[in-house]
Amino acid sequence: MKTSTLLATAALALSLPVAAHAQGLIGGAQRGAEDGADAAGPVGAIVGGAVGAATGAVGGLLGVDERPRFRSYAVRQHRSYDWDGDVRVGTVLPGSGVSYYEVPSEYGARGRRYTVVNDRVVLVDPGTRRIVQVID
Repeated sequence: MKTSTLLATAALALSLPVAAHAQGLIGGAQRGAEDGADAAGPVGAIVGGAVGAATGAVGGLLGVDERPRFRSYAVRQHRSYDWDGDVRVGTVLPGSGVSYYEVPSEYGARGRRYTVVNDRVVLVDPGTRRIVQVID
């Protein structure tokens, strides 16, 4: 029992910082918790939730499962902006000529905007117009 309590406490402690910064990763944590609970009960749910959130954090603001669906949504909604610059994380997009759109709440990327540049969907920090994630 001591091991499971220690494991649960460690998993919770590790997941709190991730959860605080994990925009759009709630689905990964939820799925991880469900899979962990199925495999190992309550302790598995805690560990699975932490691992699911951490796995999503490595991938960026949108979890791996949400990317194809969001990309499809964004491409259907808006036309692509043609630009000569480099489309990659860290690039700052121009202040004019580009339209930025709010990410629907179902994708969990609150505080971010998106646009389509050179047929590539990107998430952008609205204050700086810096690309924070490229959705391929």
